[in-house]
Amino acid sequence: MGTRSYRPYTPSTRETVISDFAEITASSPEKSLVYNKHRAKGRNNRGVITSRRRGGGHKRLYRQIDFRRQDKINIPARVATIEYDPNRNARIALLFYKDGEKRYILHPIGLEVGTEIITGPESPFEIGNALPLINIPLGTTVHSVELTAGKGAQIARSAGAAAQLVAKEGDYVTLKMPSGEVRMVRKECYATIGQVGNTEARNMSAGKAGRNRWKGRRPKVRGSVMNPVDHPHGGGEGRAPIGRSGPVTPWGKPTLGYKTRKKKKASSELIIRRRRKSSKRGKGGRQN
Repeated sequence: MGTRSYRPYTPSTRETVISDFAEITASSPEKSLVYNKHRAKGRNNRGVITSRRRGGGHKRLYRQIDFRRQDKINIPARVATIEYDPNRNARIALLFYKDGEKRYILHPIGLEVGTEIITGPESPFEIGNALPLINIPLGTTVHSVELTAGKGAQIARSAGAAAQLVAKEGDYVTLKMPSGEVRMVRKECYATIGQVGNTEARNMSAGKAGRNRWKGRRPKVRGSVMNPVDHPHGGGEGRAPIGRSGPVTPWGKPTLGYKTRKKKKASSELIIRRRRKSSKRGKGGRQN
């Protein structure tokens, strides 16, 4: 698990940093666990663009990941392969269960091919095992955490993500999230021991626009270089300022730091401390 850079033969190779894929042990996925998935490419059912800057990209097969492992309680599984997944920045591990079934899970750091893992309340505290939060010791690093019991993992699923158990009280367990947020989760929710692998994902650099086009990302144009008819930031002579009290979206809504969370959201009472605040951008900051 590491990165690979190139000699600067071209302007793009000078900046490109990609994964070395050293942990990958199989080049093709398990056929029974993949299927075609329609890619909307930012369009709705009428073909109208509702999410900008999407389209094109290489074809993908969707790997079906098991985020709900409770139906395999006390059934051991062996890690068969570690594979690349084009639909996420984390790696995935193929499990062969003792009952003959095959499933994919997210690959945590330290989980090797041939390792045996298990799911259940009495499972040992080892990398890759899934347990209810109440049975996991304080200070343990976990990932693939459920928010609602039985619904499946929703938290800490991206490359390098992990949450930490910091307290247990009553029917709730307190977790410190990757974002820095501290919140309570029901004690019967399941989580997987360890940290999601491919931690170097944050250090990758595309190096050129074409690599993002391969991923289905189309070019982004700043609003300040558009015409007034196309964007509220547009128009003016030369490098003109926004001309408003703050940056807005193409539809006039405040953006770049504007809070959009519902004030009466039911889960707000479970949040003990909000996530770390990003640096505020004013008139002189990056424009949409």
